[in-house]
Amino acid sequence: MEKKDLRIIFMGTPEFAVGSLQKLVEGGYNVVAVVTQPDKPVGRHQDVLQPSAVKEYALSKEIPVLQPVKMKDEGFVEELKSYHADLQVVVAFRMLPEIVWAMPRFGTFNVHAALLPQYRGAAPINWAVINGEIQTGVTTFFLDKDIDTGRIIAQKTFDIPDTADVEYVYDGLMHLGAEICLETVDKVIATDGNVPSIPQKTSSDLKAAPKIFKETCQINWSLPAKQVYDFVRGLSPYPGAWTTISLTKTESKTNVVLKIFKAEKSKVASQEPEGTIMAHNNNLFISCSDEWLEITELQLAGKKRMQARDFINGMRNIEEYSAK
Repeated sequence: MEKKDLRIIFMGTPEFAVGSLQKLVEGGYNVVAVVTQPDKPVGRHQDVLQPSAVKEYALSKEIPVLQPVKMKDEGFVEELKSYHADLQVVVAFRMLPEIVWAMPRFGTFNVHAALLPQYRGAAPINWAVINGEIQTGVTTFFLDKDIDTGRIIAQKTFDIPDTADVEYVYDGLMHLGAEICLETVDKVIATDGNVPSIPQKTSSDLKAAPKIFKETCQINWSLPAKQVYDFVRGLSPYPGAWTTISLTKTESKTNVVLKIFKAEKSKVASQEPEGTIMAHNNNLFISCSDEWLEITELQLAGKKRMQARDFINGMRNIEEYSAK
């Protein structure tokens, strides 16, 4: 079989998925259609519809785009069947019902941004950094009835520097994911669909990667400084780790949300209560359970992202402030 003979339907939504789709299209693979999320309402009044990054790329290459609200919708399923795909490739998309993932004769494989079976779930990149991992990677696997549990086809590893944030890891895995995507499609072609795969190992110490919500991002200052440091990295630049600071001025107290984007480990022990804020020589520190954590980039609610020294200068007239 040649690549032009393999009919592929690609499914994905964010920028992370565009890298794989672009590699397929520019590599001469036969992508007959793209499935992505419906356009998202944006703007102050939610009256502007924003297409996904995958849709924008697909339209630029004149590839048909399907945007089902419900994956089990009969009209969508029939339209999907009409493309007679041999293979479906999924990158950063939603959960598929069996009627969809079992449709192609060669099945459906997913590119997952972790080394399965570790970090099954919606936010594997964030959680790998939050948990202080020094290595992650990408996995291709065949979809089955459960989330991220199918037979593994291939894996590639990616080192996480101690100073790296999610943006760095995201970019690295996006490119690595595109590579493994093409390699997996080539395996399908070379084996005429009989790709070797292995079942995922079962273990009692698997780490999950659930979806991240606003409340997930609140910093717990009672943790050791290293854990808070990794937590900040794991949520920077988006959605951003946050805390509430209490500001006292002339007997008036207000609580303000503060996002923290960058921090440094001070390795200086703290005897102060957790969440105590200290400014010293234009450097900003917050006390954790064991050490002071230096805060270098942050953003007050309603303000622009700033360096710590600018925050300190703006707090000159504040009598007392603390994090919680």
